[in-house]
Amino acid sequence: RLGCCGAGPHVYAYKKTEHGNEGDTGMLVCKSSSYPPVTQWSWFRVVGDVSQPVVNGSEDRFFIKSDGNKTELRILSLHLEKDPGDYMCNGTNEKGDGNAVISLRVRSRLAALWPFLGIVAEVLVLVTIIFIYEKRRLPNQVPDDDDGGSAPLKSNATNYKDKNVRQRNAN
Repeated sequence: RLGCCGAGPHVYAYKKTEHGNEGDTGMLVCKSSSYPPVTQWSWFRVVGDVSQPVVNGSEDRFFIKSDGNKTELRILSLHLEKDPGDYMCNGTNEKGDGNAVISLRVRSRLAALWPFLGIVAEVLVLVTIIFIYEKRRLPNQVPDDDDGGSAPLKSNATNYKDKNVRQRNAN
């Protein structure tokens, strides 16, 4: 009989864990599809056992947008040290209230570069290995190439040009 007469709203996080990069905007979202609908939303920062209210517009970085069954907390210019942690959204209706917790994780700006730098390092190692291998291999195989197929082709081409020149001069 929970659905019949209504109870505090069932509030849930759109994502239980949200990731953001330092300096970017983070967005935490909570929803509720309960009846009666949520009439008031609020956000808290959970520090230890204490829930500190997040005020809309505070620090010129925290902005709350709520309408009916959804609330969003936007955090502008995420800080690596200050912003990570647990945030709780609370929805209230005439029957009570419900809440959900979202963990915010903030990565360093350089975190996105590590995979790229890894690939660059691998390419440099491979190019170095190929270069060293070719440098050691080439002096041993130079005599083989002189005896092989490329030298006669050059001499044939040269002889052919010389014959044409000689014929022109002979006439």
